[in-house]
Amino acid sequence: MIWAKDAQRQVADSVQAAAALPGVDPVIVCDDGSADETGKYAAAAGAIVVNHQRSRGWAASVESAVNALGILEQRDRRTEATALLLLSAAAAERVADYAPLLAPVRSGDAALTIAVPPADAADTGVVDTAAIRGINELTGWSPRAPLALERCLNRRAFELASPLAAGWGGAVSMLIDVQRAGLEIRELEIDRPRRQSAPDLTGRFDRAVQLAEVTRALAARGLVQAGLNEFKESGGIQGILKRFKR
Repeated sequence: MIWAKDAQRQVADSVQAAAALPGVDPVIVCDDGSADETGKYAAAAGAIVVNHQRSRGWAASVESAVNALGILEQRDRRTEATALLLLSAAAAERVADYAPLLAPVRSGDAALTIAVPPADAADTGVVDTAAIRGINELTGWSPRAPLALERCLNRRAFELASPLAAGWGGAVSMLIDVQRAGLEIRELEIDRPRRQSAPDLTGRFDRAVQLAEVTRALAARGLVQAGLNEFKESGGIQGILKRFKR
């Protein structure tokens, strides 16, 4: 399943590379409100395409793609997929590198696998730091790359994590819910490109949006579980943001 937005230059390569992975069928692309011809290029490359009229983010795109898969399985009487491989169209040149995510889920050794960079290549920014601290506070576990979008999970893990929190918060809420359910999460070192945002005002705005979405997901999963009074005394969302910046 491939999340794609304004990715007409990469999406065909991503679809073809995903389809070449052993046992990957079908390839479903969610065109997340693209302003270009992403959906058409994906369909031409052989993908089943789900369209969002406006951008709804990664989490909603994953849910739309999984819903489409369920409809296909029922309509065509397909065997239910045991592993859901989640990719981004931006990973076109590296799709084959993520093949190791599949095996532990298919074998039942893990319910969720996630691609993390090698230890010496980690580059944790403020949003990742907030996510790691929040997940640790809620579950006692500190993931290395909580916002990595390249992951694979089984159907039970997806159901337990649904509905996903909005936007980037969905990547975090998925980890919290699967970890709390006592299912195995395995981090696999894969030399993936670093996620980068522009250093200008647009980049700072993007990071602010990501931080807000992650914080809302953490709050909804019980970060302020001690009660509403604690939440109010902390200054609400802004207070939580300050807390993570310390």
